[in-house]
Amino acid sequence: SRLHYKIVCLRKNNLHQVTTDLVTRFDVIAIEDLNVKGMLRNHKLARAISDMGFYEFKRQLIYKAKQHGKSVLSVGRFFPSSKMCSCCGELNQSLTLSAREWKCLVCQTIQNRDVNASINILRYADKDLITA
Repeated sequence: SRLHYKIVCLRKNNLHQVTTDLVTRFDVIAIEDLNVKGMLRNHKLARAISDMGFYEFKRQLIYKAKQHGKSVLSVGRFFPSSKMCSCCGELNQSLTLSAREWKCLVCQTIQNRDVNASINILRYADKDLITA
């Protein structure tokens, strides 16, 4: 039980450090609202996802941003952030979760799934700021 308590404390400390670092470094933070319950149905990913504590991360990020006068923007869970080409905006409907890199069929650019998604989320957040 002491080992489990130590692991819990280390995870909480890490979450606090990461969220505090993000809030102090950036004025606007854009995050993606994920369907965690649906992701937990995938038994290959369930343990890693449940260990992450997505809800607690988001909760801490939001309350710390409010304390520091910063903004947290959330992209809806159905926004195709990783399937949309960040260069031309074309959607790749055949993209599987295992594909970490893919080539756009229209503009022929090679996209890293995570980098591409972060660019799309940032652009969506920028549009949200302009209209607000």
